Amino acid sequence: METTDRLESQQRHSLIVLFSTGLLFWMSIAILLPTLPAYIDKIGIGKNHLGWIMGSFAVGLLVSRPIVGKLADTRGRKFVLIIGTIVAAIAPLGYLSVTSIPLLMAIRAFHGISIAAFTTAYSALVVDVAPIQKRGEIIGYMSLTNPIGVALGPALGGYLQVAGWYSTIFWISIIFGLLSYLGANQLAAKPRMIPAPGEEINPPTSIKKILTNPALSVPAAVLLLIGFPFGAGHTFMPLYIQSSHINLNPGLFYTVAAMASFSARTVIGSRSDRYGRGVFIAMSLCCYTFGLCFLATGGSVTNFIAGAILDGLGTGILIPMVIALVADRSQPEHRGQVLSTCTAGLDLGIAIASPLFGAVIAQIGYHGVFSIGAGLAFAAILLFLGWGNKTMGQSIGFCIGRNQDCYRLE
Repeated sequence: METTDRLESQQRHSLIVLFSTGLLFWMSIAILLPTLPAYIDKIGIGKNHLGWIMGSFAVGLLVSRPIVGKLADTRGRKFVLIIGTIVAAIAPLGYLSVTSIPLLMAIRAFHGISIAAFTTAYSALVVDVAPIQKRGEIIGYMSLTNPIGVALGPALGGYLQVAGWYSTIFWISIIFGLLSYLGANQLAAKPRMIPAPGEEINPPTSIKKILTNPALSVPAAVLLLIGFPFGAGHTFMPLYIQSSHINLNPGLFYTVAAMASFSARTVIGSRSDRYGRGVFIAMSLCCYTFGLCFLATGGSVTNFIAGAILDGLGTGILIPMVIALVADRSQPEHRGQVLSTCTAGLDLGIAIASPLFGAVIAQIGYHGVFSIGAGLAFAAILLFLGWGNKTMGQSIGFCIGRNQDCYRLE
């Protein structure tokens, strides 16, 4: 990568260690994606309760986001990163130890803290290191840890699941979590932003100020709308594929989606630095909407694979581009809290989606769940197209690459 060649040696070292840590972390999380719902079903817990258990993960995410965001700005990014890796290593032990619904919900919520802490600190660290003029490119490359981990983890988990080795799956998740913890400890701690005598620094921000600022509230609302189908997909996709009686390993769905996500992230970052974030966010929302339409149709391997490809392209572009957009629109001393608050929109959508759809899935079926998801994704397109910038005209121009971001601070 040409950009990293121009970075200082300490910056390159930090990015390499951070990338390795992120890859191990996501493999720890992703190996459970196709297997945990099936494991919970195997131990005798019905589909109605499955939604509540899986949705508890997002509750832990949502509750801890404001806390870890503030800690990232005050105690440092490394401190919060380590919290995320420790929780990722501990939580799988709980799945092995309990079978009651309330305890599984509590463990799943605790596990959610891992992503809240890790993603907030990881994103803030990447933005801290990246040169402003190459921010999108660096974020795009560094975000590859997610699709690579989500490609390798479910493939391994799905293979072990077929053999019935559920205990082995959980222990491998624990090992990956421990290795990511060791990697996080190798990072140099970034000093907190303490003003020199006589130097002014922006006062602390608040969640209310962030969410009433249209520059930040619209990206958060877009992620909220996408969170509903995102949560439904990760909770019910393995069971949806099984109920369709087609010859498709659920782990393969996640692998295909991750490969599409990987392909998108390798090319969009540098182009977003040139053409703006808006055109790629709009493109990602269109991909996601069409992907959900394929999944709503279901019924065949072709539809599921097409849905996986478009789902991967959509999320692969959307997440790093929203992170870059929010970073462009926030001050460095507030960036941890701003990133955690805006991405909490995704967490809230996931938290509501899993129990909501789990309760009504018997009435509307899996096809109905993904049809509703497609409608919500289309609503996200309309929201960003109309209010993604200061005026509707500027928003439309921003979405087609004609206008610069009017809210950008740097």
